Amino acid sequence: MPSLRRVLLFIALFLSLADIPLPASAAARKWSSWGEIAEQMDVSLNKAYDAYFKKDVEDAKHWVNDAYFSYYEKEGVERAVLSYISGKRASTVEYQFSAVKRLMNEGAPNRTVRDSLDSLSKMLREDANQLDGKEESPTAAFLASLLIILREGFEAILVIAAIAAYLIRSGNGRMTRVVYTSGIAALAASALAAAALQYVFEVSGANQEIIEGAAMLLAVLVLFFVSNWMVSKAEAEAWKGYIEGKVQSAVETGSGFALGAAAFLAVFREGAETILFYQALLAETKTYPNMIWAGFAVGCAALVAIFVLVRYGSLVIPIRAFFMGTSILMYIMSVAFAGGGVKELQEADVLGVTPVPYVESIDILGIYPTVETLLPQAVLLVLAAASVFYYRNKARKRALSGGAA
Repeated sequence: MPSLRRVLLFIALFLSLADIPLPASAAARKWSSWGEIAEQMDVSLNKAYDAYFKKDVEDAKHWVNDAYFSYYEKEGVERAVLSYISGKRASTVEYQFSAVKRLMNEGAPNRTVRDSLDSLSKMLREDANQLDGKEESPTAAFLASLLIILREGFEAILVIAAIAAYLIRSGNGRMTRVVYTSGIAALAASALAAAALQYVFEVSGANQEIIEGAAMLLAVLVLFFVSNWMVSKAEAEAWKGYIEGKVQSAVETGSGFALGAAAFLAVFREGAETILFYQALLAETKTYPNMIWAGFAVGCAALVAIFVLVRYGSLVIPIRAFFMGTSILMYIMSVAFAGGGVKELQEADVLGVTPVPYVESIDILGIYPTVETLLPQAVLLVLAAASVFYYRNKARKRALSGGAA
């Protein structure tokens, strides 16, 4: 099974790339507890209120950003919450940071801003207390590591497996090397990006969010193009002709590049972040680092199983149903990436935050309770529905025309 060997090589390379040495500042944590970091964030948030009270909105937002970028992100609080509490909780706290700045921009009364800051401070202290109360144990280290690699790697391996299966079912199996090579190249690029962020460039937290958000939105465009292309072939071509190679030239030209780009972006958008997560986890786990690698290995095995299930399980699915299912998966991934990309830009203050009541965060689907994240997702869903309707209608007309002839 040559494709499986490539996947194993893919994971082995990731294992080697993930082992980037920690910078001294991360290796030797200057904080004795998460509570101490929460206290420092409190200091910044109180300075934010003092500045707002003096009607200096820009300085007030600066101090809120200081609490977020200098402590919540830089000191690993966000990663710890994601690993040991939940992704939903991390999203809730992040949006509370945004909510405070939105109130400041709107010129809300001092009491309203103070209450919002107090709510944020309470959340931060609750999380710090919960994190400090977690005794280091082999099970906790294992589960934290396992959840990181599954959460960060699931979407990427799903995209790669679906595209590879699509190429093989359409008679273009030799093109899978483009997909696998792109994935491996993305791992290398992720390692270089992580090293650059740590050692070479002085990239601020806000700029890092902008880079991540831009990469995700670029992935949206590529995935949407790929999924739309799959639908067009599924609906517009006779299946016998399709398998016999009428689509060959399309795959070998621009669409081949798009498929490789989709694989690259799916891996790259998570790769650097995953490496940074593991760096922080290794720095924080003094007693059971071996359990971190055990969790990583089990997670990688699970990802291989997912790959094999999608890649080889597709052989028993009727071909037309499989192609349509693959295109729908690409659509779903593009919608999820759209929400995640906009959220990154919101955290960097590039985009505003307009809350939507009664909408719950669903991190894996990129659903977040704001107008700015939900609107582009709604547009993508409308475009997807319109695309499917257009190609089905086109296929129906072609079938009727052929029948008349």
